[in-house]
Amino acid sequence: MKYLNKQFVRWDDLDAMGHVNNAKYLTFAQEARFIWSTSVFSSAMNASTLIEMVVARAEVDFFEPIYEGGRFVDVEISVEKIGNSSFVVLYTIGDEGKTFAKVKTVQVAISLETKKSRPLTDKEKEFLTKYLESN
Repeated sequence: MKYLNKQFVRWDDLDAMGHVNNAKYLTFAQEARFIWSTSVFSSAMNASTLIEMVVARAEVDFFEPIYEGGRFVDVEISVEKIGNSSFVVLYTIGDEGKTFAKVKTVQVAISLETKKSRPLTDKEKEFLTKYLESN
């Protein structure tokens, strides 16, 4: 299963080259991940612990520029791998059959009390498993 979110491309996302600035793709991924981890996870599990995570790594592959603001792009989310205290999230940013970019982040679950990594709960792993690429 994949989660699909629409992100709005703002006119100020465009840079001097006339296309969406590279850093904005991470913002599109972050905003989609926030909605997925709060709304979808919270509804499914009646808890909000999946938001207790930090990005340990982020990488972006760019395929085609986005040249216009004032429009929406699709951000499709899936999970590549689930570890003990971390998981890898994949994002495909595109629209109408075009892939603009692919993003990958490594998320680490943290304890808000200790500010250190913590193991993923069984509920979190169960939720993430639904989005595994192989499913």
